[in-house]
Formats: sequence, structure tokens, C-alpha cells
Amino acid sequence: MDRLFEFVVNHYILASLFVAFLVAILVLESRRGGAKISAQGAVSLINRDEAIVVDIRDRKEFAEGRITGSVNIPLSSLKSRAAELKKHKDKQIIVADKMGQHSAMAVKQLNAEGFANVVRLNGGVSDWKASNLPLVKK
Repeated sequence: MDRLFEFVVNHYILASLFVAFLVAILVLESRRGGAKISAQGAVSLINRDEAIVVDIRDRKEFAEGRITGSVNIPLSSLKSRAAELKKHKDKQIIVADKMGQHSAMAVKQLNAEGFANVVRLNGGVSDWKASNLPLVKK
């Protein structure tokens, strides 16, 4: 630990550049996929603003349990099926996936298609389940 402190003191420019790059990477990564929303925040958006939930999981996972009123458009076909959401362009869109890992890509695709009010469900449907919120099975 003493050597680390000595290194930082002797090479303060190098250490400050490292810290600046680290902060820049963290900021860019947090903003990359759009805004996140918690499961409870999503419930209030759905109830108050009549937000549309777009579930980007595949059909099999969607059939195992889905958020009430959600629309299933798998991530692989989101670009070609984005026209199905045109009627909801003025509403808030919440993108949900299994664990929140792929929803950032879907948010970027929807933003590129002209949808401005798009957020992603933090933690995906697994966080929704963990919050003891209901899922509908077909």
C-alpha cells in the first residue's frame, strides 16, 4: 500500500488520467442503454401513464410468465416489427427482458426508430418476480 501511494505521488499525472478515464467509462456505460426504471417505478408508470411494456424475450420464455398487458416482440425481430408500436409512439415504452442485460440494445433500436419515451426495466422480469409482482401465464 505504501508503494501505491508513492507511485501516485511520483506519477500524479498518470494517476489522474487513470481516474479521469475510469470516471468517463463509468458515465458512458451508465448512459449507453437509456434510462433505467425499477419494478415499482414501472408499476406506477403503467398505472398512471398507461405505459406500454415491450417484452423482448423469446416466445417460450414469454409464455412462462409475462407482465400484464405486455407486447412480445423478440429482440431478434424488433427492428422489423417496430411498426407494430407506431400507434404507441406518444406513450411511455418500458422494455423488459429476462435479466436486464439485452434491453439496452432494444432501447437503442427503438430510439433509432424515432421513439423518444423509452426506458428499460432494471433487472428485467427476474427483478419483477423478485419484487413479488404478478406475472400472467398464457
